[in-house]
Amino acid sequence: DGALHVDLARREVKLHGEHLALSRKEYTLLALLVRHAGRVVTQPQILREVWGPAHEQDTHYLRILVGKLRQKLGDDPTDPRWIATEPGVGLRFLAGD
Repeated sequence: DGALHVDLARREVKLHGEHLALSRKEYTLLALLVRHAGRVVTQPQILREVWGPAHEQDTHYLRILVGKLRQKLGDDPTDPRWIATEPGVGLRFLAGD
């Protein structure tokens, strides 16, 4: 079943059938990655869309947010199921295989 269900129209996220409570920025990041599933979304693009154009260099914001989101998804950064890091480039949402 994929275990993770993101309903962009309703702004709902469910993991193993349970509603997942995400902050606005966590949801914005996840929705952005899901819309580009399988493709790398660059750090500047993520920072621009989540925090605004003035924050394109604030990669520490992104590291903290990704950490929180991975924690809620139960995603291991060393063996990701949902969010893969492309070092020095950005993030990729791993669409179900």
